[in-house]
Amino acid sequence: MRAVLVLYFKYFLLWDDDFSTTIYHTFVALCYLTPILGAIVADSWLGKFRTIIYLSIVYTIGQVILAVSAIHDISDTDRDGTPNNMSLHIGLSMVGLLLIALGTGGIKPCVAAFGGDQFDDDQEKQRGTFFSIFYLSINAGSLLSTFITPILRAQECGIHTKHECYPLAFGVPAVLMGVSLIVFIAGSGMYKKNDPEGNIMVKVCKCIGFALRNRFRHRSPQYPKRHHWMDWAEEKYDKLLIAQVKMVLKVLFLYIPLPMFWALFDQQGSRWTLQATTMNGDFGALAIMPDQMQTVNPILIIILVPIVDNLVYPLIAKCKLNFTPLRRITVGMFFAGLAFVAAALLQLQIDGTLPQFPSGTEGQVKFINMIDEKINIKAGNESIPLEAFSASDDYLTFSEPFSLNLGPGAENVVSLPDGTRSTIVIIQDAATYRHIEFRDITEKSEKGENEMRFLNGFNTTLNVTVGDETFGAIVTYNMSEYVAVSQGAPQFVIKNDVGDECVYTQTLSFGSSYTLIIPSTFAFGPNCADSIRPVMDMSPNSIHMAWQIPQYFLMTLGEVVFSVTGLQFSYSQAPSNMKSVLQAGWLLTVAVGNIIVLIVAEAATIQDQWAEYLLFASLLVFVCIVFSFMAYFYQYIDPSKIEAQFAHMEPNEKEKRKSLDMTKKNVYANDRRGSDSSDSSDKGSHQTKM
Repeated sequence: MRAVLVLYFKYFLLWDDDFSTTIYHTFVALCYLTPILGAIVADSWLGKFRTIIYLSIVYTIGQVILAVSAIHDISDTDRDGTPNNMSLHIGLSMVGLLLIALGTGGIKPCVAAFGGDQFDDDQEKQRGTFFSIFYLSINAGSLLSTFITPILRAQECGIHTKHECYPLAFGVPAVLMGVSLIVFIAGSGMYKKNDPEGNIMVKVCKCIGFALRNRFRHRSPQYPKRHHWMDWAEEKYDKLLIAQVKMVLKVLFLYIPLPMFWALFDQQGSRWTLQATTMNGDFGALAIMPDQMQTVNPILIIILVPIVDNLVYPLIAKCKLNFTPLRRITVGMFFAGLAFVAAALLQLQIDGTLPQFPSGTEGQVKFINMIDEKINIKAGNESIPLEAFSASDDYLTFSEPFSLNLGPGAENVVSLPDGTRSTIVIIQDAATYRHIEFRDITEKSEKGENEMRFLNGFNTTLNVTVGDETFGAIVTYNMSEYVAVSQGAPQFVIKNDVGDECVYTQTLSFGSSYTLIIPSTFAFGPNCADSIRPVMDMSPNSIHMAWQIPQYFLMTLGEVVFSVTGLQFSYSQAPSNMKSVLQAGWLLTVAVGNIIVLIVAEAATIQDQWAEYLLFASLLVFVCIVFSFMAYFYQYIDPSKIEAQFAHMEPNEKEKRKSLDMTKKNVYANDRRGSDSSDSSDKGSHQTKM
């Protein structure tokens, strides 16, 4: 569903790039904050099995609501193809996304762990095979969804008017989620279901809280210092739990710099997708839509994981290089930084091919001659010869009103609105020339489509259609509105009121804009299309989408080295009963990474996208250096050995604590008796005085 979410925000809800990116990353952050809630619910209340079922239902309901929110007909009361109550669609979308975030986040810490619970302690190899298949399934699903979902979105659907089918793109995942839930429940009798044993995360938090409070109460110099601040919890908690918390905190401290990696990684679904919309997706027999470029990541994951595990790491080991897990994580962050440097370099190349649109204090204009003879005009200081039914080569830029001389007795002063592009059409009215002004678009179609319009110079009203889209009735010497047309060779059907028809075919690439001139010499018949004159307002996207592959390769290589190693490191350094704590902590770094994107996107006032890419790359390289210093001083541990040592000491420790508790109770009871006697004596004395 995330594959088309940014485009849904931008083109259905009509949000701008920055706000779309902000809401996208807010949603992703929520998806990785809610695993903490899911872990608490599963461990302390419902158990993993029921938590997966209940939150999957929430997940499915959220997906259904999101699909309903994308149906434009539910508020299109005047049936013009535009929702009349956008607030309703936004409200439903936000409710749907909140439920999805709660559902997907809640089951994240439960699904893999529930699968692992199905194996006994002596089935370590089988459990490892399961996790490998589980990881492969995730990426196979990601590959299929990021390829198929944009195809579903590209379909046209609607009751009264046809639009891109976001309801289908969101509805199919809802149906599949419901089917998968039914299959999961059907296997209930075959599962091993462990009862909840109390949430270790809550115990950890209480233990840390008590240690901090106790340390604060004993902050005076008269109290002897302890080896570690967590040792201040010894008055209430056993040393085994305290030792386990120390191990967890040691790893969580290393997590602090890691969100910066995810801040870059998750921009594949936002900024990189928007970058692809200004590129050429023609791969010969296959036309790739911008949001389908994300399929490169799961494809490369499936290829690179076995190569890195079975070839790269063994080769490094044979070279006698100590490539520790923390060094792998550092290298992974470095690769992600390089990916954004590659994205910045590519963006510079893209910017060089984009039109130079007017600034906020300028206006741009081009001219079209609709007279059946060559004319010479003068705009400001520019002399422009125009052949019959042709246009000037490029736009002229003016920052103030300019004089337009069309010939004797036809001189005018033209004032262009700031920040706009215009086309001035020159026609002949009786014996004089005059001009008509039309507004042009000032940005490329960010879906890679081609913006097309018709200028009618024929002596009667014409109706033009392409596929299911219509340009409307175009009267003489008038311009139609722009219509977005996909890449290929679409056929434009031109009709008059008496049923005559002309078919014109125009080969289109990605991201161009054309004005198609129907001249006064146009005539219906076998060769009618030959007289139509295409005028290119904007050239098509010329940088190929394949140039995004290097940045995807570097980012995916960084993910393989960073993410997989990070999970293995966290598992190996975590106490036996706190694997879920560190799993939630790991997922939390993803959430914080998306929050970083929100902060940078809102706080940084960077106009150039390539500069923002370099900013993120620089931040990650800085964080990478900091992490390398932290990793240098980290000492690897074997949690099982430490737990075994404290488990051996625990019986004696419990006896000591029991004896200490009894002593405290006796002292407390004696204090209470002494206090009661004193109170009675004071009361009696008071009564005597009365």
